[in-house]
Amino acid sequence: MAFVKLAFALLALPLAAEELRLTGLKAPVEVLRDKWGIPHIYAQNQTDLYFAQGYMAARDRLWQIDLWRRTGTGKLAEVLGPAYVERDRTALLLRFRGDWNAEWASYAPDTYNIARAFTNGINAYIQQGGKLTREFQQLGYAPGLWQPEDVVSRVAVFSMMSNVLREVARARELDTFGATLLEQVRPTDPPTTMRAPAELSLKDITTGAIADFDDATDPVTLEMQGSNNWVVSGKRSVTGKPLLASDPHRALLIPSLRRTVHLVAPGINQIGAGEPALPGIALGHNESIGFGFTITGTDQQDLYVEQLNPNNLDEYLYAGVWKKMTVERYSVAVKGKKPEAVECRHTLHGPVIGLDRTRRRAYVMRWVGSEPGTAGYLAGLSLAQAQTWPQFLEAVGRFKAPAENLLYADTKGNIGFAVAGLAPIRKAWNGLLPVPGQTGTYEWAGFLDPSQLPRSLNPPDGTLATANNNILPAGFPHILNYEWAQSFRADRIRAQLATRPKWSLDDFERLQFDVVSEPAKRFQAILRKWKPGPASSGREILPSLLAWDAKMATNSMPAAVMAVWMAKLGPAIFQPANLGARANIGTVLKALEAKPDPAALERTLAATLGELTRSFGPNQANWKWGHIHLLYLAHPSKIRLFDRGPVALPGDANTINAAGGANFRAASGASFRMLLDTANWDRSRMTNAPGESGDPDSPHYSDLLSDWSTGKYHWLLFTRPAIEANTIERIQLQPK
Repeated sequence: MAFVKLAFALLALPLAAEELRLTGLKAPVEVLRDKWGIPHIYAQNQTDLYFAQGYMAARDRLWQIDLWRRTGTGKLAEVLGPAYVERDRTALLLRFRGDWNAEWASYAPDTYNIARAFTNGINAYIQQGGKLTREFQQLGYAPGLWQPEDVVSRVAVFSMMSNVLREVARARELDTFGATLLEQVRPTDPPTTMRAPAELSLKDITTGAIADFDDATDPVTLEMQGSNNWVVSGKRSVTGKPLLASDPHRALLIPSLRRTVHLVAPGINQIGAGEPALPGIALGHNESIGFGFTITGTDQQDLYVEQLNPNNLDEYLYAGVWKKMTVERYSVAVKGKKPEAVECRHTLHGPVIGLDRTRRRAYVMRWVGSEPGTAGYLAGLSLAQAQTWPQFLEAVGRFKAPAENLLYADTKGNIGFAVAGLAPIRKAWNGLLPVPGQTGTYEWAGFLDPSQLPRSLNPPDGTLATANNNILPAGFPHILNYEWAQSFRADRIRAQLATRPKWSLDDFERLQFDVVSEPAKRFQAILRKWKPGPASSGREILPSLLAWDAKMATNSMPAAVMAVWMAKLGPAIFQPANLGARANIGTVLKALEAKPDPAALERTLAATLGELTRSFGPNQANWKWGHIHLLYLAHPSKIRLFDRGPVALPGDANTINAAGGANFRAASGASFRMLLDTANWDRSRMTNAPGESGDPDSPHYSDLLSDWSTGKYHWLLFTRPAIEANTIERIQLQPK
């Protein structure tokens, strides 16, 4: 087994002890750090608990969370220079501008006090002698202080939505290639007609119009960022109680995107992972329930094209009337220079993300981030306090962005599924293309009530699974999205869950690390019908490809060949090639299954073999998937000493153990994996790559990278005796 059993008997672990006196605490707090770097925080009241969480986040991840705060609040240029002024302006443009009472009340009943305690804890570390890590020293600046409002930045949640950028791309494709070809090569799910609004010229939609905004926000690819989760009921588990798996996928980063923490105080006992700059957890469990998520993909953005007044470019047309934009002016501090004045414009539809003064057009984003309660994952504060399914559903109603597929399991034996997130109601259009802003026709008619979104409790077969696929049940009356992830991972999970009557966490480990490629299996079926000619490149290599087990293993030659080959198929079978290159593999395989193309197979295989020969030589023993599919963790400071890798990774973007990116590089995947056992929480397990610390000098900076990459897990300890037995550091925080 990949998982190493560890006894919970008292172990002779070396123990570091430290006592710190801090202004801001009301009572003593104890922090036990286990051997995997996870802090277990024991406080006597809620305020001290979140103060200590903030303090420990700063102790372990100070440079990372300071960068997060600066990115979200428009304070990068003051330490990194003038190249970051536009990023700062974008952060100011996206900031929440609504009712702050509604904002704080949305996430949980006491969010503001929690955020204040958390940020006070960060500030206590900064102001009361906390270590500045080497990033600060080498880059020559100090961390800034936090405000409670910093934790509700909208920049982070924007990076988890990409529809507005895809609308621009799809508009250019429609204008260039026409609806018929676009619907064939880039079909939607469900199928729908590609038709631009009559009041809008597609010539007005240019990528250059929002280029600055695109560059100033986190890069978003046209492929969905994947995640997996599944749960089995007690009748399908060896323990007789539910088991839950969750491995959310995002960018693979150093330091890790997620941080694991255990929070204990009167009325609070929860453990799991969240983003280090936020209080609470986003997924994990408490004493009664466990939960995990995948991205749903609900379309939460639209691009409006506003007509500007030729006599006053600060006015736009709406319902026959020229309206004034709201123009906000800010001064952005810039390292080594005088502050720069920047302007942020808004119309009634939202922030202006691009201006074309020649065409007299403004490009405006309507998005859920303008609504109260849409800072990403902060509603985890409510999810983690739920003790029952009804309470969980109440908390789901607070979770507004990003849209998530939440899976649930409790100690009483229940399992459930609920979609969370604001779902705009569009009555006049489908949300796939930009729309004119001047008519008043294309307006959101509110949002679906949370109870109208898909949900399920205790299904008859005792299993639930999602993987960013289309989760809408048959006959569902609402459209949430037309651009779901392909169903390969979800199909594989469901098929595997049906193969045995009972599941264990050891089985879940193997499934979470499964690297069988369903697209490759379908391609093999196509190739079995192909009869290459006597001089074909395929005659020699085809037998080994057909005998392959379809596992994207690092030592596999067929995996390397098939991956490179399948990537070349789209532009070979769909013309023009520049559109065919954007076809997903499911569309490509469907076309080949319907109409085999021997000539395209021959050309693309010859090109594949030539490419691999040039890269790795003629000896096919050197054509390993692990030589191509590599993870390189580049530290955002660009200090090479803090980088890690390269690491050869199995799997690809369409396997359950997913890791994908451009040019076969592993850029995104499941940095955090969690398996929960509701029969005994101490048997739960996890991994978090590359480690729990963001301090390059910490032993926990990258200590989990090797285990993570090879499918090894460690305990996610919950009870005090189990934690004590595996504690390597004890920190006493005392009031000063």
